[in-house]
Amino acid sequence: MNAVDKRNIAVLGAGSWGTALAILLARNGARVRLWGNEPERLSAMQAERENRRYLPGVRFPESLQLELKLDAALKDARAIIVVVPSHAFRAVMRDLVGRIDRDVPVAWGTKGLEMASAALMHQVFQDIMGAEQAYAVLSGPTFAGEVARSLPSAITVAAQDNDCAADIAALLHNDSFRVYTSTDVVGVQLGGAVKNVLAIAAGISDGLGFGANARAALITRGLAEMFRLGVAMGGQQETFMGLAGLGDLVLTCTDDQSRNRRFGLALAAGKSVEQAKRDIGQVVEGIQTAKVVMQLAARHGVEMPITEQVHAVLYADIDARDAVQALFAREQKAEFE
Repeated sequence: MNAVDKRNIAVLGAGSWGTALAILLARNGARVRLWGNEPERLSAMQAERENRRYLPGVRFPESLQLELKLDAALKDARAIIVVVPSHAFRAVMRDLVGRIDRDVPVAWGTKGLEMASAALMHQVFQDIMGAEQAYAVLSGPTFAGEVARSLPSAITVAAQDNDCAADIAALLHNDSFRVYTSTDVVGVQLGGAVKNVLAIAAGISDGLGFGANARAALITRGLAEMFRLGVAMGGQQETFMGLAGLGDLVLTCTDDQSRNRRFGLALAAGKSVEQAKRDIGQVVEGIQTAKVVMQLAARHGVEMPITEQVHAVLYADIDARDAVQALFAREQKAEFE
């Protein structure tokens, strides 16, 4: 794909982040087709020219159109951006088989791990689409509402093929949305997944009134956990100090726009997991990611005590206050070993 070719970009997934990226691409001059799996809601979005559920008040550019049929969204697409929850990623990839040409790159903003296989999204992608199809990963500290309102933001695009990363970056980059490129597909994806679990921990801690000191400790030690697992799985050290690592971690742990942080706050308030999920009304990726990250930590022999306590709260009925206090009661040790 030529980096200046902005004809017909398909965005699959009409939630908050998918819609924000579609708006961004359209403002950058692309003709964008946004597809989702809820026909009634998409019809309303097309008629109202905004996503009133997730991004109220943000008008769609004229070059952004809603498509009810996947084939119509994909027709003559020069690039495809997939923004669906991790549990739906494999199904969407299967729907792409036989529908797109080999020279059409697929990028995704999905943050998470596959529950059944503990696979990263690029492993799921290659399992279905094969090794020849170009792909890229989008991740970084980017709340959808702020991107949709053109507030200053920065993100990382990672691809094993430098040209693919540069092409996707060129589609997204503008004066308020800065895009960096990377070849560390593993590290960028792990950062975007693990930070959701750690944001739940930060929400629990803040909700219990443990204060700013505890939050800073959780973020810092959480970064150490992310680093240990990421490097063990083949990620690059510097990635975890960048936008997709530290940047996204700080964002989701400290601002209430984060669904995972709000979920942790709800647990601290005494709500059940199911009630907290219902109240938020959107997918909370950190819930299932906590289970998968624990599997990966065991597989790679990595210690992740914060993740372990979040997992215990979610799946072993451990009281949130006891979980946080258990972290501070751990045996004294050197900070760097």
